[in-house]
Amino acid sequence: MLRQLYDRTMALAASRHATWALAGISFSESSFFPVPPDVLLIPMVLAKRAKAFFYATICTLASVLGGIAGWLIGAFLFDALAEPILQFYGYADKFEEFAGHYNEYGAWIVFFAGLTPFPYKVITIASGATGLPMPVFLVASALSRGLRFFAVSALLWWLGPPIRDFIERRLGLLFTIFVILLFGGFVVARFLL
Repeated sequence: MLRQLYDRTMALAASRHATWALAGISFSESSFFPVPPDVLLIPMVLAKRAKAFFYATICTLASVLGGIAGWLIGAFLFDALAEPILQFYGYADKFEEFAGHYNEYGAWIVFFAGLTPFPYKVITIASGATGLPMPVFLVASALSRGLRFFAVSALLWWLGPPIRDFIERRLGLLFTIFVILLFGGFVVARFLL
């Protein structure tokens, strides 16, 4: 089953719709979707190494735009949209305490979350809800998301076919590590918020 999913993702990564799918996932992950864009970015770079930095650019731009959408949800639609999303992910209870400290270290929080498996959508919504200034949010988002996606793309571009072989031989192990990091990010967010 995992091999079929991998093969389908690789086929999508090589398709003419791949760039739009990557932009869509990157945008939505920054505002409401739980799956990080790396699940498509990595296969796309492996499928077309020459476009690695183009894909990183698309991923970064769409992610920052999605972050703006998350910020706007937090700023203007907190009661109607953001609060239910935070409740869905289990973060609503500690939001008040979190909001009190957030803006003091807001730029660093956004930067850290943008680099890690920490659920970025929580940070984008929280930034808007707590009133983190948009310019501060944008600079921290662009730097961290760009650094993350360009580092992943550059590493895959540099390593090339040997890393693809490594991934394909250890698909089960790498999938397990990915799931642990993904859920670990949500667990860490639950204890920090």
